[in-house]
Amino acid sequence: MEKSELKQKVLALPREPGVYIMKNARDEVIYVGKAKALKNRVSQYFQNQERHTEKTRQMVAHIDHFDIIVCKSEFEALVLENSMIKKYKPHYNILLKDDKGYPFIKVTTSRPFPEFSVVGKIGKDADRYLGPYSGRGAAFQAIDTVRRVFGLRSCQRVLPRDIGKARPCLNAHMKLCCAPCAGKVSQEEYAELVRQAITVLEGDTEQLLARLHAEMELASEELRFEHAAVLRDRIRVIQRLGQRQTVVASGMADMDVVAFVQGQTRGCIVVLHYLAGNLHEKEYTMTDGTSEADAGEALSAFLKQYYSLRQVAPRLILISEEIEEMDAVQAFLENISGHKVELTVPQRARRRELMELAQKNAREEISRVETGAERRLKSMELFGEMMGLDEVPKTFEAYDISNFSGTNTVGSMVVFEDAQPKRSRYRRFKIKAVAQGQDDYLAMREMLTRRMQHWKDGDEKFCPLPSVFLIDGGLGHVRIAREVLDSFGCDTPAFGMVKDDHHRTRGLIAPDGREFGISTVPALFAMIGRIQEEVHRFAIEYQRSLRSHHGSTLDKIPGVGEKRRAALIKQFKSVTAIRQASVEQLARVVPASTAQAIYEYFHKEEQS
Repeated sequence: MEKSELKQKVLALPREPGVYIMKNARDEVIYVGKAKALKNRVSQYFQNQERHTEKTRQMVAHIDHFDIIVCKSEFEALVLENSMIKKYKPHYNILLKDDKGYPFIKVTTSRPFPEFSVVGKIGKDADRYLGPYSGRGAAFQAIDTVRRVFGLRSCQRVLPRDIGKARPCLNAHMKLCCAPCAGKVSQEEYAELVRQAITVLEGDTEQLLARLHAEMELASEELRFEHAAVLRDRIRVIQRLGQRQTVVASGMADMDVVAFVQGQTRGCIVVLHYLAGNLHEKEYTMTDGTSEADAGEALSAFLKQYYSLRQVAPRLILISEEIEEMDAVQAFLENISGHKVELTVPQRARRRELMELAQKNAREEISRVETGAERRLKSMELFGEMMGLDEVPKTFEAYDISNFSGTNTVGSMVVFEDAQPKRSRYRRFKIKAVAQGQDDYLAMREMLTRRMQHWKDGDEKFCPLPSVFLIDGGLGHVRIAREVLDSFGCDTPAFGMVKDDHHRTRGLIAPDGREFGISTVPALFAMIGRIQEEVHRFAIEYQRSLRSHHGSTLDKIPGVGEKRRAALIKQFKSVTAIRQASVEQLARVVPASTAQAIYEYFHKEEQS
């Protein structure tokens, strides 16, 4: 759709709240936004484009058409916008990279003898849910801790049905379980232990500790010293555990401090969780393609996605920047949390100090990450300068051939974007032209021909072409690559990755024979070495997986292991040749008894 048509369509939009969905010429959703008044908000994209950020200008340049959904209120539009961003993951929306979700601990309090488990979200039932936790490992660790402290069961027996039907397990003998399966504690006693465990997981241990102290003293006065010792140990563990639970942004948190800081190449959002005035935990996420001008949008997107993943938010959230939709976001957080939430930019000294600490943490994370990013960018710039390329290469595609003693010849293709592996674009090839023996040139020709044919046929898995092709090998290998690329009308540069006598990266070689030494350029040497190691690893992995999957006829013969099989293949080149060999010929490679076993295995039909 022409831009003039888009502007006409905008003029017809209603001044009502809703969601707008920007799409490109391929009908792909590239941006989702919400608006108090659709006409006012959408029209801004097509006016005063000089005031747009670079990211917005790029997005507008790709808009072919758009759709709208009118909503009853701004809050309804915000909820719809958030769900559509999760569904479509539009390229120009700011997205949380870590969208794994945060697990909860479920306690089946609706059952006579409650059990603890880790679940992905809160269910619509009468059971208790604790969390969310920073990861499944943290949640399982918390469960394991309270089980050991309170002697809770970890078995799958159905109680009370199975009480007394079997002997207690090893945990009971080790005093790690109070053995309700053997009737050693009543249902009421077990329920009290579970309630105490929940109290510890919630971090509210003060009253529990006081009660346990009183119970311990009473047991001591009544000369029940063994029980008193159990309570003493339990108190000590609970005191050490304290509030050290890895709960993330749960109802436990009194306050979160959320700060956005923009660095040279990326931004960072840090969340500091405070409990009872003390710093409890830190989380952070990096943002790509943002600028200082995107601070408000980045924070708004983060708050909606971050807390909707956790389904809970603290009562006070301090943010580093004003956001356009403050009231709507606050209502959104209150809706998912079920309580009042204050969302504010700190003004007073104490709160400002907390925000400055969060910003300092964000700058530290950027400094740590950007050092690597800048190093990678410098490596790519050096590559372009040394190879005489017109532009800095962004994408490298590398190839290698592997075989096992002339069998199972395979090829590997790995992709590096911005000098980092892009594993979703890795590809592997089972070479058909080289059934037996070794012919790396023929194998390389076949692999690259198949790769380029996929590209020519429009296969999205092989599109687009890289900035540079890298071939593991010398002049012969890269010349084969150049011939194949030329036959497809592809002028993308290709270079061979040459190794020295110790099988280490020595330099790069062009199809015209020019060799470029890189060992004196540490950043470039490290990048090329890493690419070469990765493509070699991927090829070897595939080749080994084929051997492991298909096995070998020789593996079925007694006395033939991996080393003897390799020696036989190296000497005779194929299983067929081994089958045709005499006992004397076989005995030159393996022991006489093994040679006889091999001969008898292949000639058992003749002997019978």
